[in-house]
Amino acid sequence: MRARRPFWLRLIGWAAVAFMAAVVLLHAYVAATIWWWRDHPPRETAFMAYRLAELRTKNPAAALKYRFVPYDRIATSLKRAMIAAEDAHFVDHEGFDWDGIQTALEKNQKKGRIVAGGSTITQQLAKNLFLSPSRSYWRKAEEAVITIMLEAMLDKERIFELYLNVIEWGSGVFGAEAAAQRYFGTTAARVSPEQAARLAATAPNPRFYERNPDAPGLRRKIGIILSRMPAAEVP
Repeated sequence: MRARRPFWLRLIGWAAVAFMAAVVLLHAYVAATIWWWRDHPPRETAFMAYRLAELRTKNPAAALKYRFVPYDRIATSLKRAMIAAEDAHFVDHEGFDWDGIQTALEKNQKKGRIVAGGSTITQQLAKNLFLSPSRSYWRKAEEAVITIMLEAMLDKERIFELYLNVIEWGSGVFGAEAAAQRYFGTTAARVSPEQAARLAATAPNPRFYERNPDAPGLRRKIGIILSRMPAAEVP
C-alpha cells in the first residue's frame, strides 16, 4: 500500500489548489465585468474607489466629479492629443507597444531612474478599471493579463472611449467631461486644441499639475503635443 503523504505536503497542495481556484474566479469576474462594459458605462472603477477612500479620510462628505459621455461627445482634438501624448501606436498594437517599452527602458537606464513607463492606453485602462496605484510585480502581471482581455473583448474605439471617461484628471476629477468643466468651464465636446493639449500634458501626473498649473516644462510639453496632434490616428 502506498504511503500517505505527510500532512504538511497535503496542506501545501490544498493551498495551491485554492490559490489557483481564486485566480480563475478573479479573472472570470474581470471577464464578465469587461463584457458588461462593452455597452454599459462603469459606475465606478477600482482607481476611483481608491481615490474616494483617500479623500474621505480628510472629508467624509467628499464626492468624485465623474460623468460618462459617449465617444462622439468628446472632441476629436482631445482624442488626438491623448494619442499623441500617451500612445502614438494605439490603433496598431494589440495592447503592448514593444518598441515603446524598449525606448522607455533605454531612457531609464540612461538616467539611472524611472523617467518613462512605456505603458499603452490599454494598459493604463486595465490599471484604472481594476487595480490600485501600488507598484509590484504581481500588479504588473495582473495588468498584462487584463490588457490582453480588454483587447480580446473590446474594439479600439470602446477601449479609447472607456479610457477617456475614467482616467484621473485631478483630485477627485475623473474623465474628459469632468476635466473640461473643472479646468475650462466647458464640455468635453467643445474642448479646443490648446485645451486638449494641456489636458494631455497633465494626464501623467494630474494632481501635481492641478496644484502647479504653471510648472516648469509644462508649456513646452503642450507645444510638443500640439505639433504631434495632426498626425495622431484615432479609432
